Amino acid sequence: MIILQCVQISKSFGADPILTNIKLEVKTGERIALVGRNGAGKSTLLKIIARQLSYDSGDIIKPKEVELGYLAQDTGLESDLSIWDEMLTVFAPLIQMEKKLRQLEQDMSNPDLQADEMNYAKTLSEYDALQVDFKDRGGYQYEADIRSVLSGLNFAGFHYETKISQLSGGQKTRLALGKLLLTKPDLLILDEPTNHLDIETLTWLEQYLSNYKGAILIVSHDRYFLDQVVDQVVEISRTQSTKFVGNYSSYLDEKAKRYELELKQFEKQQERIAELEDFVQRNIARASTTKRAQSRRKQLERMDRLERPSGSEKSANFSFTIDKQTGNDVLLIRDLEVAYEDKTIFSNLCLDINRGESVAIVGPNGAGKSTLLKAITNQLDFEKGTIKLGSNVKLGYYDQEQAKLHSTKQVLHELWDDYSLMPEKEIRTVLGNFLFSGDDVLKPVSSLSGGEKARLALAKLMLQKANVLILDEPTNHLDLDAKEMLEAALMDYPGTIIFVSHDRYFLNRMATRITELNQGTITDYIGDYDYYQTKKAENEERQRLQAEKEEQKVSEQKSNSHHFSNNKEAKRQERQRLRRIEEIESLIEELEAVIAEGEEQLCDPNVYANHEKALEIQTKIDQSRADSDTLMEEWELLQEEA
Repeated sequence: MIILQCVQISKSFGADPILTNIKLEVKTGERIALVGRNGAGKSTLLKIIARQLSYDSGDIIKPKEVELGYLAQDTGLESDLSIWDEMLTVFAPLIQMEKKLRQLEQDMSNPDLQADEMNYAKTLSEYDALQVDFKDRGGYQYEADIRSVLSGLNFAGFHYETKISQLSGGQKTRLALGKLLLTKPDLLILDEPTNHLDIETLTWLEQYLSNYKGAILIVSHDRYFLDQVVDQVVEISRTQSTKFVGNYSSYLDEKAKRYELELKQFEKQQERIAELEDFVQRNIARASTTKRAQSRRKQLERMDRLERPSGSEKSANFSFTIDKQTGNDVLLIRDLEVAYEDKTIFSNLCLDINRGESVAIVGPNGAGKSTLLKAITNQLDFEKGTIKLGSNVKLGYYDQEQAKLHSTKQVLHELWDDYSLMPEKEIRTVLGNFLFSGDDVLKPVSSLSGGEKARLALAKLMLQKANVLILDEPTNHLDLDAKEMLEAALMDYPGTIIFVSHDRYFLNRMATRITELNQGTITDYIGDYDYYQTKKAENEERQRLQAEKEEQKVSEQKSNSHHFSNNKEAKRQERQRLRRIEEIESLIEELEAVIAEGEEQLCDPNVYANHEKALEIQTKIDQSRADSDTLMEEWELLQEEA
């Protein structure tokens, strides 16, 4: 079923077209990613679909019964309620139904209503219908759903009575996502939902969305996330939309294949055009060949000429070089201890890094990853231990917050002031390689977007020519194309890289070694992110099996100690077995009598008409049968022991 259609949607801001004749179709259960450069119009299209932004022309077609749920980028949940009470607001209709059920139960216990057979039957019928509807709508599981989503979004250790107003911005953003997920709309529209999520939470969200029954329309710069979740990609480029089937990696492959095919078709047609034009020019004036030339001219006129396929839009173009190579030992950390506000972040930490390695430091939020990078770059003091840099080491540091940029400077002078001996033309060329051209270089740094600041910080890093790069979340704020360019530059880099990143796609491409920092200890995995995930899962499974083995061993030891017994003990146990068999047989007889009496009572019309009494008797019968079955199972086991 088609639940949404965008037909020829166009939108301009002033004289600048953002979207032109956009086509988009969403069917039940589809997972679609919108991709494109920053500023391409992805978020604009989502806002148009969510009816939060007008459009100039075209149509949006949506069946009335289809519900949309929209989460804008970095939307924080603002509320005076507690975490739990705010999540409960999603289920207000169910809570009202529940109150109605309790009221009907109270009414049915009223003797006056019970005496009125017609009204009692009517109330009972209303109760039964409402109870079925309540169950079908998830009335008996909505609290479990809330706990599951809050746990998945890393709120498991929180007191749910905590006021939302007391939470951080990132926590409010996660709660806004959680509340939207609980509404379970037919079409879930998410703009950068992976912001502020650690890898564990990202993994949970991927699994949740993979099992989501509705359709999903999503914008994200997390390529690993897109690979796991989506089955279609719609690219917004040069105001136009192009559809690709498959996940993000499939989209990249298919896009490259389409370009190569279209370029070959264009070049082949150009060769044919050149041949025809040459023939016409050489033969049109000759009487003997003029008719053939005229035929070729008509052929040219009728030809549907292809346009040269447009390649990728202008991309950042840069590389990282070094002045001098380091020795083999780049970094040696011994017994490092760092504390913050009387809280120890980690202690007795040791780490060795050699030349040419690309080491990713991973771990949960708060483990101290960024703290470790700042300690290495001498940006904070540490309590104990040593950090020793190898020979010829020159560090280059990239800060995810771009705190070292001067907000009052112009873009041009942000670079030129640090490299004053370089001619202005060369500085402008460097900035042009990072997509700052023309009047862009005269903008104040404070006016730049997150992505522009990231590119400017990378430009400064490139000019340092450091032989060891320390990178803290280098792909944050970068669009997909800029991430690809950064990866290409780093893969050709001849130095050593130490980095922290939540970008699993980036981790997979860049890391030669994963160093996990968790609860103050370091564990090394030689390989990329997928290898780390596999080995970690294997280690956890091995530990689980070992724990089970140890538990079984202890249990067997206890069991063996009890197996030693003499004939006197064996005879005592046999007497106990026979007495228990007699006791069970007696109990079963009593239960069968209770069941028979109850069934006889239910045949009485007066009892059957009394809903509460009948329910009480039936419950007693059911419990007696369950008890009898349990006793019978025990009786059979005791007989087998004979």
